Amino acid sequence: MEHFDNISLFDLGDMEAPQLGEKKDNNEPLAQRLKPRTLEEYVGQEHILAKDKLLYRSIKSDRITSLILYGPPGIGKTSLAKIIARTTHCNYVELNAVTSGIKEIKAVVEKAQNEIALKGKKTILFIDEIHRFNKTQQDSLLPHVEKGVITLVGATTENPFFEVNKALLSRSMIFKLEPLTEEHIIKVINRALTDKELGYGSIKIKLYDDALKFICKNASGDARKALNALELAVLTTNKSQDGIIHVTLSVVEECMQKRQVSYDKSGDYHYDVVSAFIKSIRGSDPDAAVHYLARMLYSGEDPEFIARRIVISASEDIGNADPYAILIANAALNIVKSIGMPEARITLAQAVTYLATAPKSNAAYNAINVALMDIEKEDIGAVPMHLRDSHYGGAKELNHGVEYKYPHNYDHHYVKQQYLPKELNRKKYYEPTGLGYEKRIKDRMDFLSKL
Repeated sequence: MEHFDNISLFDLGDMEAPQLGEKKDNNEPLAQRLKPRTLEEYVGQEHILAKDKLLYRSIKSDRITSLILYGPPGIGKTSLAKIIARTTHCNYVELNAVTSGIKEIKAVVEKAQNEIALKGKKTILFIDEIHRFNKTQQDSLLPHVEKGVITLVGATTENPFFEVNKALLSRSMIFKLEPLTEEHIIKVINRALTDKELGYGSIKIKLYDDALKFICKNASGDARKALNALELAVLTTNKSQDGIIHVTLSVVEECMQKRQVSYDKSGDYHYDVVSAFIKSIRGSDPDAAVHYLARMLYSGEDPEFIARRIVISASEDIGNADPYAILIANAALNIVKSIGMPEARITLAQAVTYLATAPKSNAAYNAINVALMDIEKEDIGAVPMHLRDSHYGGAKELNHGVEYKYPHNYDHHYVKQQYLPKELNRKKYYEPTGLGYEKRIKDRMDFLSKL
C-alpha cells in the first residue's frame, strides 16, 4: 500500500519512494489503485510533461528542484510528486499542511540531513495543501530548501502567487496543472476497464457510450470523480443473465447525481469565472455571458455579488452609449435583493443579455481615471473666480461669482465660458464615441463647440 499517514515521522528517513513492483491492496478504492506509477502511465498535463518539456527532462535527468504544483483536485498533483520521487530515486516524505506543523518539519529535516550525511541521498518533502501553512511555517522551510537539505514539492488548489510566501516562490518552480480533458478521462476509464490486476479487466462490464460521455462531462476534469462514479456503478449493479454488468446512462446518472463544478467563492477559479463573465459582456457575447452567469449560479455564488458586478459593467463598459443600461442593472440589483433565488436568475439573465448586446463605450470610465490622475500628479490650480460661491455676505467683495454667465439666458441654453482652472483649460477628459446614444451626445457637443 502507498499509505504513509500511519507511519511515524521518525521512520520516514529510512523510507524510499515506493517501488514499481509493490502490491496494491484490492480493497482500496479504484481511484487509489489506479494512481499512475510512472510518467508513462501518467495521463494529462502534456503542456509540462511532454518529452520535450522542462519538467519531464528535469525528472528524467534526476535534476529536479523545489517546485509548486498548482491546480484543481483530482488531476494528479500527489501522483506526480510520487512519480518524481520514484524516478529520481529520492527518499519520499509526505506531510499534509492541515495536520502538520513546525515540529513535523523539523523532524523531517533532521532525518533528511542524516540521509545526506550517511548515504548521500536526497529527500523529497511533499506538502499537500501547502497554502494552509501560515507564514511562520512556510518560513521554516526556507533555509533547508536553500541549502538543498530537502527538495520541496508543494501542492495547492489555490493560486500560489496569492497564498505562498514570495521568498519560497522565488526558490521554487511553479507549474500549473489543468483539469483533464474528456479524452484524458476516457483514457483513465479504459484503463480501469481493461487492467486485470488493479481494475476490472477480469470482469465482464459493458459501459454504454452515452454513460461514458455522461461521466466525462460531469467529472469536471477530475479523474478521481470519474473513477469513483464507475466504481459505484459496477459495485451496485448486478450481473445480467448474460453474465455482464451493464453500466447504462441511468445507472451513472444516479451514481454521479448533481454535477460538481470546480468553483471556490474565495479562490482563484472564482476570479477567473468572474473575469470571463465581465469580459464576455464587454465583448458583446451574450451566450458566453449567460454561460458564466449560469456557472456562478449553479456553484452557489451570491446573486447580489453578481448583480453588483453587472452594475459596475453598465458604467464601465457601456456608459452613455446606452444610458438605460445602468438603470436596468440597478433595477436588477434591487430585484435580486427583494425576491432572491431562484426567480432572480431570470432577472439577472435579462440584465446580462441587455448589457452584452448594448453598444459599448468606456468614455466615462476613461474620463474619471484621467481626471483622477491629473488631480494626483498635475498642478490643478484654483477654482475660477466667476464659478465660486457667491451666496454669502462679502462674496462679491472677493469677486466670487462676478462675471458668471447664466447659460439659460442664452440661445440653446449655452454660452461659452471657462469652467476648468486655467492650468487645465485645454484638458479633454470625456471623449464621447460615435456609438449608440453617445453619438447624439457627441453631435451635440460638436454643435455647441461651433456656436
